[in-house]
Order: sequence, then C-alpha cells, then structure tokens
Amino acid sequence: MKRNLLVLMIILQSYACNELQQVVNQLPQGGTGVSNLQIAQALREALDMGIDKQVSKLTKTDGFYKNELVKILLPEELQKVNKTLRDIGLGNLADEGLKVLNRAAEDAVSEATPIFIDAVKGITFNDAKNILLGSDDAATQYLTNATQTALYAKFNPVIKNSFGKVGADQIWNNLITKYNNIPLTKKVNPDLTDYVTTEALNGVYTMIAIEEKEIRTKVSSRTTDLLRKVFSLQD
Repeated sequence: MKRNLLVLMIILQSYACNELQQVVNQLPQGGTGVSNLQIAQALREALDMGIDKQVSKLTKTDGFYKNELVKILLPEELQKVNKTLRDIGLGNLADEGLKVLNRAAEDAVSEATPIFIDAVKGITFNDAKNILLGSDDAATQYLTNATQTALYAKFNPVIKNSFGKVGADQIWNNLITKYNNIPLTKKVNPDLTDYVTTEALNGVYTMIAIEEKEIRTKVSSRTTDLLRKVFSLQD
C-alpha cells in the first residue's frame, strides 16, 4: 500500500512540474507492467507500422504523383515553366514532365525498406524513451537522422537511371542551365536527380510522420496491446 502511494505521489509531482520524463524514470517496473524492453519494442513496432502502411504506398504507380502530400513538383523557381506550358495549351506535356519526376521517386522508394529495418532494429531503450516523450514526430526525426545519408545513396542512382531511360535527365539539365543563364534570375540546381532524390526522401519521412502522429494521438490507431500499454505513458 505504501509503495502504491509513493508511486502515486511521484506521478502527481512529476505532472505538476510538467516533467513527464521523471515518470518513466521513476516508475518501478513491477508497478506499471511496462519494462524498458517493451518501451523500445513498442517504438520499433510503431515505426514498422509506418513503414509498412505508409512508405509501401509510395512504391506503387502514382504513389507520389497522385498523393498531394508528397507529389514532386518543379523547383519553385521553375514553376513559371509549368504555368507557361499550360497557358499555351500544352497541359498534357506539363503533366508528362511531372510524371517523369514522380515515377523516378516511386522506383527509388523500394530501396528504402532494408535500410529502415536496420535503423529500427538499432533503437536502444534510451533512444526509445526520448522518442516516446518527444514531439509528435520524434520517431520520424530519429529515423531521418539514422537513415538519410544511406537512403540518399540508394535513391540517387535509381532516380538517375529512371531519368536516363526516357532522356529526362538531359532535357531538364539543358532547360535549367539555360534558365540559369538568364540575367537577374535566381539560380536553381541544374542537377534534377539531386532535386528529386531530396524530394523523394522528404516524401518518405512525411508519410512515416503521419502514421506516427496517428499512433500518438489516436488510441484506435494503437492496434496491439503493446502499443496501447506503452503509448498510454505519453497520453
């Protein structure tokens, strides 16, 4: 009884000070039924769900192109090219140009899963504790830091090869180079492969963040007992 009272006092004091970190640090394992291992496993499970449910969507045809959250458009400085084509009745050509960019990203994302799996396996308890008590996208931020360099290295050659199949790389390189030669224009990156690679990465992390937020904010999205038990600590 005294032990339960002590636990309750610790919890109330921690919440009053807005220091949720202390709750997890001080709760006795036997009292909560949540072990360090379970916390880490729950975070791995949540990230696995994000990868399986959201990232896998991006590998399908139109996974990027018809998803307004991640659809890859022309660089901001070249939006006028897209507008001009549409204004003169060449909307179909503009659409095909954008499809090329998005198809390349869809091809590349299939390379992501093994890298994500390795990163998720590497989550320690300290990582998991900080993620659990962090912001709504703390797990996504962790995954970004752990995988961004490796994913870029995987995505870039796939996207370059995809462009090469239809000659898009040379077409866009020439277009952007000419644009950059116009006086007083803001210069843009002539390497469209780099641009699309970066945008594809952003799209992947955007979709993972969506799933993470769902699990954090909606009890109904916690589809296993472990997720419900662990994420209730941050509610």
